[in-house]
Amino acid sequence: MHGTPEARALHAQFPAIDLHADSLMWSRWVGYDLHERHEPPLPLAALGGHVDVPRLVEGGVGAQFFGLVSLPIGQRRGLAAVIHEQIDLLEQAVRAQPGRLVKALTADDVEAARARGAVAALLGVEGAHALEGELDTLERFARRGVRYLGLCHFTANEACFPAYGSGRNDGEGLTAFGRDVVRRAEDLGVIVDLAHINRAGFLEACALSRRPPVVSHTGVAGAFDHWRNIDDDQLRAVADRGGCAGIIFCPLYLGGNGLAPVVKHLLHIIDVAGEDTPALGSDWDGFIIPTRDLRDAAHLPLLTDALLAAGLSERVIAKVLRGNVLRILRDNPLPAGRADA
Repeated sequence: MHGTPEARALHAQFPAIDLHADSLMWSRWVGYDLHERHEPPLPLAALGGHVDVPRLVEGGVGAQFFGLVSLPIGQRRGLAAVIHEQIDLLEQAVRAQPGRLVKALTADDVEAARARGAVAALLGVEGAHALEGELDTLERFARRGVRYLGLCHFTANEACFPAYGSGRNDGEGLTAFGRDVVRRAEDLGVIVDLAHINRAGFLEACALSRRPPVVSHTGVAGAFDHWRNIDDDQLRAVADRGGCAGIIFCPLYLGGNGLAPVVKHLLHIIDVAGEDTPALGSDWDGFIIPTRDLRDAAHLPLLTDALLAAGLSERVIAKVLRGNVLRILRDNPLPAGRADA
């Protein structure tokens, strides 16, 4: 067991919610079994093998958002089908052991999973390229339980432009289609995720939004200046809409290894945007080498110990671990009739 009894007790009371892990990508590629306990296969826990149900339970993680990845390299069609395949794999895992893993859509679902002693699994699409230029595709994703849509990944798409990657264009915000996507997503109860999008599109999406957005996995430039990290104006724009930002666990974007850089980024969010804004966005299983103390989900209580040592109160830590994301879910309600998707 990792972490002090104090940290583990906090996780027992406030089971953590992580906003982004790409584990279903590995399930699709290599048959990665979410119910088996794994050891990361590569040194330094590089690239993947960070998340499974046994280690989520050990680490006091009550709910995991799984990013649904499709790679528009050499193809523009067939991307939505890749998303549906990953949803199928999650549903197979839930059917295999329904007492341990539950597909969740709402805050009430997450709380019900906790009451049953199960891990809640939620879904988010990484990149609007998966819509293939069709708003109806977003509706089909929503009907299957997708709770957030990342507008961008590492390539320009019909909706917007990346902060870094193919088709980067820092001077352009959302396209007309991108503005339609933001509006339709909110109508469908799909949270708008601003990870990876360029600054102009990020700020435009915040200005358009009527519901709280998230930045599912990011660093903050005020703690470490890097293209992947959002600046203080972006943080405030998210906070002004009642949103939250999940801190990534990748040293490349944190500016150093170990727990101290993760704490630094979380404290910066609190300083700039308030205690209702920080959350966890590990990016486990997302082709990253995670910071050494958070090499997999079982180690998460070590971060809670570091937050206690930094002087954060248990009340604020509870928001970082769980409360802020639960609020976002409640503030992005599903349309009538969609709660059983």
